[in-house]
Amino acid sequence: MGGELNKHGVERAYARWAPIYDFVFGQVFAPGRSEAIIAAEKVCGPQGGRILEVGVGTGISLPAYARRNRIVGIDLSEPMLRKAQERVAEYKLDNVDVLSVMDAERMALPDRSFDVVVAQFVITAVPHPEATLDEFVRVLKPGGEIILVNHIGAESGPRRIFEMCFSPLARRLGWRPEFRFARLHDWAARHGGVRVLERRALPPTYNFTLIRFERLAATEQAA
Repeated sequence: MGGELNKHGVERAYARWAPIYDFVFGQVFAPGRSEAIIAAEKVCGPQGGRILEVGVGTGISLPAYARRNRIVGIDLSEPMLRKAQERVAEYKLDNVDVLSVMDAERMALPDRSFDVVVAQFVITAVPHPEATLDEFVRVLKPGGEIILVNHIGAESGPRRIFEMCFSPLARRLGWRPEFRFARLHDWAARHGGVRVLERRALPPTYNFTLIRFERLAATEQAA
């Protein structure tokens, strides 16, 4: 299953990243953040909708959402969330309803309460990705979407070898570089209540991938 992370290790890693996260990763991750927000807002439409951003971190994405959308942000790291709260105050983001410390694998949120779940650079950094994805589906309305942006590991070749060699160090930093799409595909097939809508490598470097899942209505699931 690509090795194990643990929750406390991830918390410690992101507490260390919090003061410098935007400086180190802000521009690197900017194209992925932009594509995730565009995809989420297409689902919500011109009337707006309810968006859950899992792993909201320092809240760097929050000002980019249209104000017609209502946003809930959760993160495991309290130091990261303090930065997000400062950003909400600075930009007067009155469409951000809640920012809360929460474990993505056990979310204290109601069933079927969001139109979209956005998780940017998250799914390879949680200890149990499949359980986390199950939670994403639980809080989605039927017809809603999960939108992931992440580095997805190579299937073969020199990059795959490098990712496997780099993996032990990456775990100490809080993520799995060797995580492959097959793991997400297999989860969706086992779950039965979702389908893959899109898988697209993102420019300019094509090192990150946008993946969209739809939660099926009960009638589609039965069929």
